[in-house]
Amino acid sequence: MRKLMKVIVGTLMPVLLLSIMGASSVHATIAGPSTHAQSAALIDVTSGRILYSKDGDKESRIASLTKIMTAIVAIEEGKLDAKVKVTPSSFAKEGSSLYLKLGEEMTLENMLYGLMLRSGNDAASAIAEHVGGSEEGFVLLMNKKAEQIGLTRSHFMNPHGLDAEGHYSTANDLARLTAYALHNPVFKRIVATENKSAPNPNESWEYSWHNKNKMLQLYEGADGVKTGYTKKAFRCLVSSATRNGQQLAAVTLNDGDDWNDHAKMLDFGFENFPLIEIAKQEQPVQNMELVTGRGFKYPLAKGEQEDITKKLILLDKRSQDAVTEKKQSTDPSFGLAGRIEMQLKGEPIGSIPVYYKGSYIPPEPPIADATIGGIGEVTTWVSAWKAVLSRLLSP
Repeated sequence: MRKLMKVIVGTLMPVLLLSIMGASSVHATIAGPSTHAQSAALIDVTSGRILYSKDGDKESRIASLTKIMTAIVAIEEGKLDAKVKVTPSSFAKEGSSLYLKLGEEMTLENMLYGLMLRSGNDAASAIAEHVGGSEEGFVLLMNKKAEQIGLTRSHFMNPHGLDAEGHYSTANDLARLTAYALHNPVFKRIVATENKSAPNPNESWEYSWHNKNKMLQLYEGADGVKTGYTKKAFRCLVSSATRNGQQLAAVTLNDGDDWNDHAKMLDFGFENFPLIEIAKQEQPVQNMELVTGRGFKYPLAKGEQEDITKKLILLDKRSQDAVTEKKQSTDPSFGLAGRIEMQLKGEPIGSIPVYYKGSYIPPEPPIADATIGGIGEVTTWVSAWKAVLSRLLSP
């Protein structure tokens, strides 16, 4: 029963989680653009589908792209208005810096802007110590998050990305991490910001930060994400852009011409893999007294729509009887009949819940409410679903 409940709850999450956490392993087969990168990847943010990959599973140094993980863990685990103090161990960190003073305090939110716009290593260490209790404690949270969202070829040793043995990731893993992070509205807002000012408690002037990510000015629709560089990792970049309601994220590691290569990769994705509507919300299920609980879109190349198959899976009979008795209730569990699993060429790409006609269909939650928040925990909306399904499926 517990296994059944877990499967059903999974069908109620946005397709992004199903894809990023392992339900979608269908990679695009169309040849992608040539790049100068040692490794590269392009992902559709909504679905989590990898659209292009060049040595995408090669483990490499990732420099300040590390801060994507630092930021999303801090956002999920910390309080944005909390004061973060610059400690002796975070003060005057080598490499890129916000030049924060020893003992200075700044809100976590403002420090996250400094982290992502100016790549402050001092900010990274201060954030880590504040959220994790110590830098080592925060690194544990980073690696737990990597495991949680299915990053199988990544391991973190610090929150800033300075070169260290055992600190690595891949283009494909970074693409999945970025897609996950971009569904958080705070993260999405920060990385799309070109200029930010913040109070300076020690001077008469404010901090003023200009985003190092030139893609925000160079590419139409660009809205993120992070630059990176060390002498051993060389130039690294994650960029994102949104056009016609579709958001893509591109990753390159060790690429001396990354601005141009990212433009080519993003153009390739938008031109060859538009989001296609596979199902509409409240669409009748053929020959059944059922309707879909939400719509479903997926990026498909020309001709791939013919390879989409759908499989209807109903709850067991005992659960169906319970549903039928209560189908007029406004409790969102009582109209739930099962799910439709979507497959592309036999590989799962996501699923959507189905309900009995005339029953109450709960509104789709905002993406932020349906993503996983906190290590090993789910947010309110998914927790509520687990509760009602537990009642529904209990003996």
